[in-house]
Amino acid sequence: MRALWFWAVALALVLAQTLAAQARPESFADLAQKVSPAVVNITTSTVVAANTDTLPMVPEGSPFEDFFREFRDRNGGEDQPRRTSALGSGFVISEDGFIVTNNHVIESADEIIIEFYEGGELKAEVIGTDPKTDIALLKVTADGPLPFVSFGDSDTARVGDWVMAMGNPLGQGFSVSAGIVSARNRALSGTYDDYIQTDAAINRGNSGGPLFNMSGEVVGVNTAILSPNGGSIGIGFSMASNVVTRVVEQLKEFGETRRGWL
Repeated sequence: MRALWFWAVALALVLAQTLAAQARPESFADLAQKVSPAVVNITTSTVVAANTDTLPMVPEGSPFEDFFREFRDRNGGEDQPRRTSALGSGFVISEDGFIVTNNHVIESADEIIIEFYEGGELKAEVIGTDPKTDIALLKVTADGPLPFVSFGDSDTARVGDWVMAMGNPLGQGFSVSAGIVSARNRALSGTYDDYIQTDAAINRGNSGGPLFNMSGEVVGVNTAILSPNGGSIGIGFSMASNVVTRVVEQLKEFGETRRGWL
């Protein structure tokens, strides 16, 4: 009887270790390969108005006023408008070219360029934005169907689940990071906040990129980090997909979100 009990305990330990190994992925490579073609880098450019007040502060009528004006004119006159660029991430949600990203990635942009994982660039137009949830919907026109990813049910994500973030951190190009769901239902500053907190590395440039579950479904849109130095310390926030899908549906239909009043 004692020997039988020993073998039963040993078998239980082996089964427990096997199940634990199955729950912990050995690699994210297959998942990354599957979803990467639908993830995009976003480059925006904005024209910044010229500074028309380029003269130093001198008393009106002072001889120095004429001196500085003459110096400015000799060196090309007033400041010229200049173009600035910014980077972000996004992901394709339909074969006909709809792309989701953060509103703050494309806000005030004059031009939006989408760079695809498998090469090539296309200009995008803004279909609609929702600043309250920081979500924007873009559209590109391609020669053929585009690879895309689907949304998952963020309500089924549990604390401790594995997740994978993808994007363009610090402008380094397509990049993958992995972690777990650290918390759910986080609120940062807005009435409509419903963030998934994760320790997957998220940095500047990851904004607008997808957070995937292990089935390759998007359960969040990477939006913000909590950091004393601007870099990842393992506290990142992704807007829950169940919020994003409702916003995207309205942006497709109306170009804006329409919320009821009580």
